[in-house]
Amino acid sequence: MDIERKGLLSFSGKDVTIVGPDLKVGQKAAEFWAQNTNWETIPALGSTKGKVRIIGSLLSLSTSVCDRETRRFNEEAINLGEDVRVLILSMDLPFTQKDWCGSAGIDKVITLSDHLEADFGKKYGLLIKEFRFLRRAIFVIDRNDQLVYVDYMAELGNEPNYPEVIQAAKKALSN
Repeated sequence: MDIERKGLLSFSGKDVTIVGPDLKVGQKAAEFWAQNTNWETIPALGSTKGKVRIIGSLLSLSTSVCDRETRRFNEEAINLGEDVRVLILSMDLPFTQKDWCGSAGIDKVITLSDHLEADFGKKYGLLIKEFRFLRRAIFVIDRNDQLVYVDYMAELGNEPNYPEVIQAAKKALSN
């Protein structure tokens, strides 16, 4: 049975139910399955094994804040090199993600859709039950699948602290 919690986030002025636990630095990151832009259901951590992962959770690529965040991480990924993978997850359908990335020129970020099972949302404490979309959060996972950075945004419109996230990823690379 999934954990359900209230009092963490409001949407349109109403308290919403968050499904799943909040994770903490030092915990082992749980494997989760999501669909890539080719509609293949893949193990997200397994498909990036041995890499440092920056994983962002978004409401939808079509919103201004999510658009800005994804573009920023695409730019940052260029400088981070081949040992870092940036994964951005939303409930957007795979073809929507593929079209958005194509029109936005996003080629360094891997977009994944959690729309089928909400596996990521439930395991990482992100699923907003009433609307079936994800709350905004950012995670950095090291090469050994340990969480080294976790930040759940207090509001859906808040962006992550980009310098902190990049610093955590660089530190994970050197360990």
